[in-house]
Amino acid sequence: MKKDKIIYFVATGLLTLLILFSAGMYFFNHNEVAVMFTNFGYPTYIIYPYAVAKILGLIAIWFVANKIVKEWAYAGFFFAFIFAFFAHIMISDGEQMGALVAMILLVISYIYSKKI
Repeated sequence: MKKDKIIYFVATGLLTLLILFSAGMYFFNHNEVAVMFTNFGYPTYIIYPYAVAKILGLIAIWFVANKIVKEWAYAGFFFAFIFAFFAHIMISDGEQMGALVAMILLVISYIYSKKI
């Protein structure tokens, strides 16, 4: 049981750092992120709401006791990371590894959240 908790907290902590870095980029490097979103073909007006959604998802995973809300947060991140991975593949910018690492951490966090 102790090993499961350690794995959960390490995976979720690393995932949190990755998502906070991403959301921070959206807020503090808006111009660079806007160029990236334009290359993907996404509208730039979703950058700030997307950053807020990422932060709210982290809050749900860490602090909300309602299991349904946590499931939705994990599902939202799952789809976001899948879409990010394939968006990077489609424009061939070679930046898909971040999304892949995030997906692996997310799956580990989700599996071990069920075990503890």
